[in-house]
Amino acid sequence: MLLFTFLGTSSGVPSLSRNVSGLAIKNTKNRDWMLIDAGEGTQHQILQAKLSLQHLKVICITHVHGDHCYGLMGLLASAGMNSRKENLIIIAPKEIQTWLEVTAKLTELYLPYPIQFIDVKDILNQAFHIDEYLSIQCVSLHHRVPSYAFIITAQHVQKKLDIETLKEQGLPKGKAWGTLQQGNDIEWNKQIFLSQDYVQTSIQQVQAIIAGDNDMPELLSDACKTANVLIHETTYTQAVLDKVGKSPMHCSAKMLAEFAESTSLPNLIATHLSPRYHDKQGIQTIHDEIAEFYRGHFFIANDFDQYQLDASAVLI
Repeated sequence: MLLFTFLGTSSGVPSLSRNVSGLAIKNTKNRDWMLIDAGEGTQHQILQAKLSLQHLKVICITHVHGDHCYGLMGLLASAGMNSRKENLIIIAPKEIQTWLEVTAKLTELYLPYPIQFIDVKDILNQAFHIDEYLSIQCVSLHHRVPSYAFIITAQHVQKKLDIETLKEQGLPKGKAWGTLQQGNDIEWNKQIFLSQDYVQTSIQQVQAIIAGDNDMPELLSDACKTANVLIHETTYTQAVLDKVGKSPMHCSAKMLAEFAESTSLPNLIATHLSPRYHDKQGIQTIHDEIAEFYRGHFFIANDFDQYQLDASAVLI
């Protein structure tokens, strides 16, 4: 139901192997997708991932630090130059709207499509429905600037027609069956067939949390009770964080792993790695620290890695 494509997995600055933060989330039921954060160079990553700006529906910015938003203006401009006409929703801190307005004024930014800006504070702890399939709500985190997590809920309504009963009652297969499955009643052979009597409706739902920078993962305790996967920063190992100190206000692999274990979280994806961990040995160090404290299913994301959360809430 949800396909995650990591466009950037580095913290602070890009490296030869990792760009700064960006995550594409696609609803597998259609071509629409959303973008969580847009660090510098994100539009190049979008091109390589073969994602279309025409089908980009929502951009969410977790916080105003440059490695999470400096690629936004160029991306918006490119969408305009590619003749985008459809409305684009931006959910972000209010400062992002101010920055966009000033940039548009000073640089003649041409946007031939409407932007619907939503202050992230307006959807704190309440759902904003993107369409009939997707909704978003926000949770406040703890960082040097206001930072947020986005809770993405996807649902699919499946309608199964009671074929055997219809056969027994003699209703011929064809258009009439389709009409019933679409929720409409029909009359056939002087008999009324009510859709509700022949259609079994089931709702499949999955939920993912994508967090911005945050040194207090416990702020997501309530949200994780219903989440199928948490995507969260692991900027440092605990040993490096102890040396660096608390001032950067980032999370270590140990902190995240202990939190995920305490909430019985089924799936975890670690991202936002400090450049000191971008080689094979560094990634293994992060992996080993998470594995020591978390017994669940986890991955350490690389740029262009893809993971799918299917309708049964299995992450592959």
